[in-house]
Amino acid sequence: MKFIILFGPLAVGKMTVGQELEKLTDLKLFHNHMTIEMVLPFFEMHTESFKKLVSSYRIQMFEEVAKSNLAGLIFTYVWELDQKNDCDFIDHVVEIFEKENASVYYIELEADAEERLRRNKSANRLKHKPSKRNFKASEEELQDTSRNHILNSRTNEFQNKIYFKIDNTKLTAKKTARMIKQRFDL
Repeated sequence: MKFIILFGPLAVGKMTVGQELEKLTDLKLFHNHMTIEMVLPFFEMHTESFKKLVSSYRIQMFEEVAKSNLAGLIFTYVWELDQKNDCDFIDHVVEIFEKENASVYYIELEADAEERLRRNKSANRLKHKPSKRNFKASEEELQDTSRNHILNSRTNEFQNKIYFKIDNTKLTAKKTARMIKQRFDL
């Protein structure tokens, strides 16, 4: 079993790269908006009920996948590296998979702000993430989150981990996915 955490800032291309990686491997994609979009019709984002349900659904999925016969899972996540609860969440998820002897891969994407603002309006993103269709709110969230949180690593946070950081500003999702597949022989 392989568990890939594909993380980076908003609109960096995590889901699209994950979709391409899913096509190239036997791994299944579980992008973060699969749970977000399911809960949003009932509870506003960032409310306690929203956070509780999204987290609960994700944890249940991870537990079942980790015990399954699947080849593995790709999970996309906007990981606020400066937030203890985000770090604790990832640590908990990693424990779930490591308990089942899964290999855990940390794949970090980064792209410049101009490119991320462009990607924020891409057809694929809007198709799978209806909550991003309000461009003004989506762009404000992208900029505020980047301004107020650490979304890309700065030093050796991932020393002793299976880790790969890619600046995909000028790369297609297919090229980025091929680089990941090749790097880890997936």
